[in-house]
Amino acid sequence: MTRCVRRVLAGLLLALLCLAVVGRSLPSQQAVARYGPQAQKLFREWQDLLNTLGTSPEAAQLKEVNAFFNRRIAYAEDKVVWKQEDYWPTPLETFSKGAGDCKSFVIGKYVSLRLLGVDPDKIRLTYVKARIGGPASNVTQAHMVLAYYPAPDVEPLVLDNLVTSILPASQRPDLIPVFSFNMESIWVGTTQNNNVSRLTRWKQLLDKMKAEGFIL
Repeated sequence: MTRCVRRVLAGLLLALLCLAVVGRSLPSQQAVARYGPQAQKLFREWQDLLNTLGTSPEAAQLKEVNAFFNRRIAYAEDKVVWKQEDYWPTPLETFSKGAGDCKSFVIGKYVSLRLLGVDPDKIRLTYVKARIGGPASNVTQAHMVLAYYPAPDVEPLVLDNLVTSILPASQRPDLIPVFSFNMESIWVGTTQNNNVSRLTRWKQLLDKMKAEGFIL
């Protein structure tokens, strides 16, 4: 087998692996169609992004996924978008509206990185208190960000819809962590609890995504 042929086969194998990670984990086009034209358009753009990033370094995946949702989704409160005080939408639901609150951004980014094969231990949805007006302010508001841990016990990077740059947590003194979670565990400070089912809305969201065809 020549070197050229080996290169071609290796490239094809990588492409197939990418499709296996991304393509099989996404809902079908028929399922997406139920959410309307806007959802279909954003879903296609998202799918293209995931396929493009399939073999990229994680740093590039973080940057591009963060930018995609920050640029494509408009911020709006749940009571405006969903006529409810607190609603946890799937990415398809968010695409159907083209808008959402901080949870919509974080859920979309989390799902994207899981579909790209990022280790679940590295990413956590994180509730914080955001200081309104800067780090010195005593006025806070509930907020959610996505935390990425390059390695265990390492300072996380923060993906936020309010700030374009992905920054280390130490450079976000305006955020006060409350607790974090992913599909396996909940963390309050350094205390870990594996009873994720206690987060009812999170469990309901995962069930909705599974019904839509997502496999994380």
